[in-house]
Amino acid sequence: MRVDNWVSHLIAVAAALILTGCGDSDGDSAQHSSGLADEKVQQKVKLNMASAFPASLELIGKNGVRFSDTIEEVSAGTLELKFFEPGALVPALEAIPAASKGSVDVAWSTSGFYAGNDLAFSFFTSVPFGASADELLAWLQYGGGNELADEMYAEHNIKAIPCFITPPEASGWFRKEINSVDDLKGMKMRFFGLGAKVMDKLGVATQLLAGGDIFQALQLGTIDATEFSVPTVDESSSFYQVAKHYYFPGWHQATALGGLFFNMDVWNSLSSYHQKIVEVSCGYIIKEMIAEGEATQAPAMRRMVEKHGVTIHYWSDEILNAYRTAWDEVVLEESAKNPKFKKIHDSYTKFREDYKLWGENGYLR
Repeated sequence: MRVDNWVSHLIAVAAALILTGCGDSDGDSAQHSSGLADEKVQQKVKLNMASAFPASLELIGKNGVRFSDTIEEVSAGTLELKFFEPGALVPALEAIPAASKGSVDVAWSTSGFYAGNDLAFSFFTSVPFGASADELLAWLQYGGGNELADEMYAEHNIKAIPCFITPPEASGWFRKEINSVDDLKGMKMRFFGLGAKVMDKLGVATQLLAGGDIFQALQLGTIDATEFSVPTVDESSSFYQVAKHYYFPGWHQATALGGLFFNMDVWNSLSSYHQKIVEVSCGYIIKEMIAEGEATQAPAMRRMVEKHGVTIHYWSDEILNAYRTAWDEVVLEESAKNPKFKKIHDSYTKFREDYKLWGENGYLR
């Protein structure tokens, strides 16, 4: 999908102006800085981008392709991040580790898929009973979240750049109706991120599967239930063919953040101009995904109800309270044994506490 010409022009001009402004204030220095930039930009850079999500997947996969197209257009063809399907270079869940090692140049993925290295990475995707998209972006950009992410990822030779965000996710697909917490016990369920720790406490046997592996596992009975994403993404994954009970709200992911994970050496090798094009283009993709995400969920839910016999449920207060209580226990346990988890949780929580004065008064309730 191509970016409108005026958007391409604005992004390119903005990046060029920022770059030329990086030098000294005198004219000679600015001209010298601009000349160096032009020399670097003329050299075409081709990078391999391993995606954790297939291009056919609504929102999170298709916008990986959109980002790739945007970068090439905005850079006038001087920077190419070629989108590779999961498994073409590395398996979906191995995309970020591969970028860390330099096996691929960059991954299109989400931090939660890297939480096996440190659970604290999950904060840079989503938190149970956590912030909405706008509040999460505010913490990242103005509350120290990005700096904490940079600090953690630098230890793994990665430069992480937020580049996509989704609306609140659905809570999951179940073959049978869930009427109490006891109905969850003994269930095998695909679950992502910190929410999996909550479900484990409630007697659910959780496992993390890549998006492309979920349907078959659900169909074969390897798992009894699954959560994955927002309705448009879930619809494109056809879970409704196997499970008909669709639960909301997504208490485990009020939003989901993901993006680019550059091998640090690759990132540092890019010119300032190309780095700025990547960052500004990611801002464009985030804007598009917020709008697209909000506009497309209701039609997808309606189609699944009317055409595929899906029943939409909203968790009872009893079950939601059980999830929240279990989450509070997870926070205490993980904070006690993981200093990085505690440090990031403290920053995140402090920002949210400060935000409440605005959040609870600035919007209609």
